[in-house]
Amino acid sequence: MELQTIFSIGHGNKTIEEFVSELHSYDIKFLIDIRSKPYSKYSQHFSQQPLKALVEREQIKYVYMGQELGGLPTHDSSCFTSDGKVDYDKLKEKDFFKEGLHRLLKANSQGIRVCIMCSESDPKMCHRSKLIGVELQKMGITLQHIIGISKIITQNQVITELTKGFGLVNLFGEENLTSRKAYLEV
Repeated sequence: MELQTIFSIGHGNKTIEEFVSELHSYDIKFLIDIRSKPYSKYSQHFSQQPLKALVEREQIKYVYMGQELGGLPTHDSSCFTSDGKVDYDKLKEKDFFKEGLHRLLKANSQGIRVCIMCSESDPKMCHRSKLIGVELQKMGITLQHIIGISKIITQNQVITELTKGFGLVNLFGEENLTSRKAYLEV
């Protein structure tokens, strides 16, 4: 089967009704939770168990893949820079990350409509675009970021905005994207 689009969404401050409506507007069948820590301190309905129960009542299958595709790999400290930020160049080389991408590719090749989910609503601020979207694009798969009901922003648009039109590669041929904040104490 021909490769298709994979979608992405962040719950941010959305209501659960808005979130589900956005998923339905793109006929999403599988919600892949890629949060390293699948809970929400401020919006309890986005914590793993309530979210899973709710989306499955909406005929959307919930799958947790935060260990493979999460943006905060606390189980592998070698993925962090000396100043405590997650280094996406290091993370993308890890076997657990590659296995997670492989699972997305497999679902995609079977024509399954999947959407990866994190908490950050702005894709420019999330590893969905800066890490996963970049790697999927290298494999010929388009990541479309859901930002409203029947409203998306493409991976190309996100990267163009993120890099102010300069693209991913710096003068030395490296991609050098990291998380936006430090997580480990230096």
